[in-house]
Amino acid sequence: MNGETLAIAAVMGLVVMSVAAPESALAGTGGTEFDTVWTTLTDWMQGTLGKIAAGAMILVGIIAGVARQSLMAFAVGIGGGVGLYNTPTIVDNVMTATLEHAPTATQAAISISNGLGM
Repeated sequence: MNGETLAIAAVMGLVVMSVAAPESALAGTGGTEFDTVWTTLTDWMQGTLGKIAAGAMILVGIIAGVARQSLMAFAVGIGGGVGLYNTPTIVDNVMTATLEHAPTATQAAISISNGLGM
């Protein structure tokens, strides 16, 4: 088997696995032991402490921007503050994502891949 054939076989194997595996993908559906820790961190990031930290990031960005005569440091400070505030929402959405339509998508992918339209 040459390298090109091996690469094609590997890609086809990945395609088959990605079509067959989605039905079992359930993220973040268990383990409530650390809920209080997550709630505390969320309260800190989106509460007064988070606002102070975001303000400090922006202030440091302004000072660095004046010192370097560039607005990039200010933009990084704004981005850090916005990122800090929105981190809990992003993490919650990523970790609790489920595949509601996986059986339908799997059947459609199988129909497309073999051309028979089962």
